[in-house]
Amino acid sequence: MKARKRYGQHFLEPAWVAKVVAAIAPAPGDRLFEIGPGRGALTLALAPRVARLVAIEVDRDLAADLAPQLPPHATLVIDDVLEADLQALLLLSGASPARPFRVAANLPYNISSPVLFRLIDLAAGGLVSDATLMLQREVAERLVATPGTRDYGPLSVAAGLWSDRGIVLHLPPGAFRPMPRVDSAVVRLRFRREAGAPRPAAVVRLARHLFLHRRKMIGNALGGAPGLGPRPAREVIEAAGLDPRARPETLSIDALARIVEALDAAPPVV
Repeated sequence: MKARKRYGQHFLEPAWVAKVVAAIAPAPGDRLFEIGPGRGALTLALAPRVARLVAIEVDRDLAADLAPQLPPHATLVIDDVLEADLQALLLLSGASPARPFRVAANLPYNISSPVLFRLIDLAAGGLVSDATLMLQREVAERLVATPGTRDYGPLSVAAGLWSDRGIVLHLPPGAFRPMPRVDSAVVRLRFRREAGAPRPAAVVRLARHLFLHRRKMIGNALGGAPGLGPRPAREVIEAAGLDPRARPETLSIDALARIVEALDAAPPVV
């Protein structure tokens, strides 16, 4: 079947399947949730190695072709990963905090960020333990970026709040058909049940606001931030113990969390 541009499909070449499977490192007792199995190159290689496999595919034609090839312990669901009730799907498949699923995906580049945030929600509920994701290299580098680097931004903050992560494999355009115009990378995220800071959603919202002005000093970039109200930005920054001359791209997750804590504090009585 030809790839469909509307789904951003790029199918993994057979020569690369073993390398990606090795990066995922499936074990016999694993329960695996695969996003976008496509033609099933990874699915059919992974299914014999795990105890349970659940896959979600939006393309009905690909799903109809793949379903008869699956073993009895594998289930294929036809749905859009951005719209499906993933929590209900995993719970019905037997997921629980005591027995979370692992995740594997070859993600279309245009949905990688929203899918990541959906996985974070599942991880916070204890339903997934880790994810091995094939992504556009640029997105992968943003996921693993650290403060002070060019790629550091809100996606880095969100991933860092909820996971330990790293790039485990690089793939050239020739690893896929049709060939994308960009390099790809495989990222592994090992999720934590607890976020790396209080009020993680507020930390991510603040990061999104500040990184709209990443080159400004935070004394200026904080203006208009959620929760600031009438207070001077400098007052909040000083309460957080930060230098107002620092730039958003240098702020660690801990520093962002301290700003959120300062924003949450009651304004002084005048």
